[in-house]
Amino acid sequence: MKWYNIVESWKVGRVMKNPPFEITQAMLTDAAEIAELVGRLSAGKLSSSPILRRTNRIRTIQGTLAIEQNTLSIEQVTAVLNGRHVIAPPRDIAEVKNAYTVYETMAELDPYSVDSLLAAHGAMMHGLIDEAGLFRSGSVGVADSEGNILHMGTLPRYVPESVEQLLNWVKDSDLPMVIKSSVFHYEFELIHPFADGNGRIGRLWHTRLLAEWNPLFAWLPVESIIHNRQREYYDAINASNNAGESTIFIEFMLAAIKTALLEASGVKEKPLGKNAQNAAYRRQFVLDYLGGKPLIRNADLCEGLGVSPATANRILRDLNEDCTLERVRDGKFWAYRLKGKA
Repeated sequence: MKWYNIVESWKVGRVMKNPPFEITQAMLTDAAEIAELVGRLSAGKLSSSPILRRTNRIRTIQGTLAIEQNTLSIEQVTAVLNGRHVIAPPRDIAEVKNAYTVYETMAELDPYSVDSLLAAHGAMMHGLIDEAGLFRSGSVGVADSEGNILHMGTLPRYVPESVEQLLNWVKDSDLPMVIKSSVFHYEFELIHPFADGNGRIGRLWHTRLLAEWNPLFAWLPVESIIHNRQREYYDAINASNNAGESTIFIEFMLAAIKTALLEASGVKEKPLGKNAQNAAYRRQFVLDYLGGKPLIRNADLCEGLGVSPATANRILRDLNEDCTLERVRDGKFWAYRLKGKA
């Protein structure tokens, strides 16, 4: 199943019917497992233990801010929220206090309201930027660590309409919330509606949407899992940008949500075998695969090695960067072939 937008890119603004992504078997499998885990947890300790809820809230705040280079550890965040003095940059301390305020009042926010989204941004970025609670007035580009522009956000004059249409799509879509909240997360970052704070607000709103489906998500530290997989998180965003659709990012987020639920359930994920963790083995797997077929896609590596889509993308990207592979179009998708092999 394929979902398409009806006109052009978010970068210049559009009337959006359906953002582009593909429903994959991996998504359906993870969504079913997530639903089962949610049912198992709904009556469990997560929703009834104040201590565990507090611990998870602290992990959530520390994780989402650490992705944005906040330096405070779990212990320091705990100390700040307990009113104790912490030696740390004042901005980092302010970010913690702001984030705690927003997450504590998250249930009061209408998940489909632009006004609620702006109010959350205003509280999250209070005292940190001039345009707190306002859509940005200028153009913005997202750069990597070397300063290379990865993509340009939506032009300012189209931002309010684009955000409203995205929220309306989430509200009206019949897709499972775990999938459409992930679509929102990706498309929100693509629009990049604020001068600063887009990442933390995107993750907050993803959680708010999930909590609309089941309140236990308000206390599930998915943001902490994303922090632990930060490189894969950005890899998934970049890979989706390159593909022009959010499929890879959705698969990454479903895997992160499932991990958070398994952790809360006390169930450990099955670790990858040593071979699948070994870089040389992974490289040889790709070479062997391409010995019999002209192209290899992300999904082929996921199935063959049992790795996540984001990890598969990183493996292929690394082999592309060392000139072993070259990237080519395969219909609507990207694939890889051996360098120089037409």
